[in-house]
Amino acid sequence: MGEGDVKGLMRQIGERARAAAVELSCTDPARKQEALFAAAEALMDSRPAILAANAEDLAYGAAKGLSPAMMDRLKLDDGRIAAMVEGLRSVAAQKDPVGEVIAEWDRPSGLHIRRVRTPLGVVGVIYESRPNVTADAGALCLKSGNAVILRGGSESFHSSGAIHACLQDGLRAAGLPQDAIQRVPTRDRAAVAEMLRMVEFIDVIVPRGGKGLVGLVQSEARVPVFAHLEGICHVYADGDADLEKARRVVLNAKTRRTGICGAAECLLIDRAFFARHGAVLVTDLLAAGVEVRAEGELAQIPGTVPARPDDFGHEFLDMIIAAKLVDGVDGAIAHIRRFGSSHTESILTENDAVADRFFRQLDSAILMRNASTQFADGGEFGMGAEIGIATGKMHARGPVGAEQLTSFKYLVEGDGTIRA
Repeated sequence: MGEGDVKGLMRQIGERARAAAVELSCTDPARKQEALFAAAEALMDSRPAILAANAEDLAYGAAKGLSPAMMDRLKLDDGRIAAMVEGLRSVAAQKDPVGEVIAEWDRPSGLHIRRVRTPLGVVGVIYESRPNVTADAGALCLKSGNAVILRGGSESFHSSGAIHACLQDGLRAAGLPQDAIQRVPTRDRAAVAEMLRMVEFIDVIVPRGGKGLVGLVQSEARVPVFAHLEGICHVYADGDADLEKARRVVLNAKTRRTGICGAAECLLIDRAFFARHGAVLVTDLLAAGVEVRAEGELAQIPGTVPARPDDFGHEFLDMIIAAKLVDGVDGAIAHIRRFGSSHTESILTENDAVADRFFRQLDSAILMRNASTQFADGGEFGMGAEIGIATGKMHARGPVGAEQLTSFKYLVEGDGTIRA
């Protein structure tokens, strides 16, 4: 597809999305709910077709030499399709955020003022190899009254197409415009460049992927961007941690799924914990098959690998973790401030004062206590699904669900009221 053809295609998609957004902004919540329930049913009925499409993508990914973590992100099975279905149903069942009164008050002038939620308009979502983002992003944008333009990665091209077809079935069943959820029908990278410049059609871009993708979007976009940086998640075992809780959480945070942004990438151990309990957290990880890249005294533990400087602040997305000893919670805070990506950090401690200091002194989007970083997920937060984890400080932070995909407007009422 030539450059002119891509530009023309994207302009058509943008124009149709803008028109659909106008209709969606005042669509009855029941119709959006009907569309999402119908899409969930279509997804269930289309499992064979989705798995066949995914097999094509897996073959393509293997031929490209994708890493095991990326292949895991790309892979669909009955369980993951069922999770998408449940996500659609969960989003459908949620309270519709559009029109919600956030605050209201009266002024001495006689004015009554309401601040109410309103859709953003058109959302552009650019993502890499996770085909489930097609369902999650489509559902959340529809629920929040936004039209969406989906541009999935080349690796998930067929899977995303099969899932998108189910979302279109849902829109048709509810009599909603097909253009409410559009998918860019080409692998051509020029389409991404066009999306980043479509200020007249797209209100916000959401990048969902690795550091390279997010960096490109942030540096090139003329459209506002929800920042979704890499997940360099830390777990800090404090001197007052409960040993069994710590062992359980550290293993889960690293090994449950290594290819997601909520996987722990660095283990920080208080010297007081190490003096009391020894190398147990490290040996647990080694026994589970994790490569532990250790610094200082931890590097003396048999089976560990000496850490390189760039192992700290690195997103492995694999059975690899960096580890080091720190001097108490202040040492952990200093390390995270230097190497973190403002995504998710967890402290393991029974000391309320230490936990409070950790929570107050760090400003990552998600801070946890005695819980696995793998809970950094919109579904686990009760949002049904997420469009990503926002790590920036403007507008949305943390899991971005339907509510976070809205802005607000002021409705002001008077009674012939004039300003003196």
